Amino acid sequence: MNVGTLYGIGVGPGDPELITLKALRVLRSVAVVACPADRAGAPGMAAQIASTHLRPEQRLTPLYLPFLLEEAVLQAAWREAADRLYADLVLGLDVAFISEGDVSLFSTFTYILREFQERYAPIAVRIIPGIASPLAAAAALQLPLAIGAEALTILPAMHRIEDLEAACAPGRTVVLLKVAAVYGQVYTWLKAHNRLEQAHLLSRVSGEQERIYRQLPAPNEKLPYFSLLIIRPERAARW
Repeated sequence: MNVGTLYGIGVGPGDPELITLKALRVLRSVAVVACPADRAGAPGMAAQIASTHLRPEQRLTPLYLPFLLEEAVLQAAWREAADRLYADLVLGLDVAFISEGDVSLFSTFTYILREFQERYAPIAVRIIPGIASPLAAAAALQLPLAIGAEALTILPAMHRIEDLEAACAPGRTVVLLKVAAVYGQVYTWLKAHNRLEQAHLLSRVSGEQERIYRQLPAPNEKLPYFSLLIIRPERAARW
């Protein structure tokens, strides 16, 4: 039986030009492009990034993969998404699942990959890495994420302020992804520890609406969903 190949492709943080040559070549070659969807079923950010590269005849398949804590609901969604992709693959169609940033860093593709490894192992899977938002943010700031003996911690979400305290050890750079939901708590902690000058806030990094906050806004500021904050060690607070 002639089956297709499943590709996991990172399309970068927002700028359509921040995609590798290999990713672009494969993306334009496949018959089906799958992407994460919002609750209404509309294509999400990854599809917006890739839209200028797609051919009219390619089919776009949005897949709703919710961000919830209920494990049973999540597993059902991942299983359904994998089944939909498998249905095209067994027809001999190559399929690309695209994700903003990189597909191996806090990406929904990880769950799709696990489903195929466990249930559809004969299907060939190829992963093409992409540029993650912390790297694009560091480039925009002209600031190293880590250098020398420094360590780097990336928190996808902060559920407790203790998470931030543990991460901000001496000599460690910390990146808080999607910080908007907890920005008030983070600002208060930074101020209490005299670290406001070490924090760098960006939203919609590398996209047309990118914003670099030269000074941290007030703790009650409503930030865009795709906002991140970089905290550098003292000796490199302003590179």
